[in-house]
Amino acid sequence: MDVSRPEVDTQWTDTGDAHEERGLKHRGRDDVRPVPIPPTLFKILRQHIEEYGPSVDGWLFQSERGGVVASTAYTEVWQEARKLALTPAQVTSPLARRPYDLRHTAVSLWLNAGVSAPDVAERAGHSVDVLLQVYAKCLDDQQEIANRRIDDALAA
Repeated sequence: MDVSRPEVDTQWTDTGDAHEERGLKHRGRDDVRPVPIPPTLFKILRQHIEEYGPSVDGWLFQSERGGVVASTAYTEVWQEARKLALTPAQVTSPLARRPYDLRHTAVSLWLNAGVSAPDVAERAGHSVDVLLQVYAKCLDDQQEIANRRIDDALAA
């Protein structure tokens, strides 16, 4: 894909459509940005492609009629999924309130799992500076792990 189709208010597009085709942020049309994906997620994505195939426009996810999936559809499905996956107290909390929150959750998980900041930044499409400005606060209880790694390195 060399374009994006963000959903915007129809009054802000030239065509009056809810989705307007735009160039990719900070990239030229012919630029390629490989996104590393863990094998487990690759298998899920490959299965989805085999089962549903891409849309006529090449998008991996499409509406029942082959169009762009509206944000309202994502939101409705997400709200139902939260009710199934979370406790009642979590459902009423801000935890993963929007589908976009999953991006923050994934980046935080990767950092807390010990994935290097440059690798996480590449996967998330950030610079390392932006990554650390936004996500440094999510690193919990890392002092013990850091001490063990330093001890291991010194002992080697």
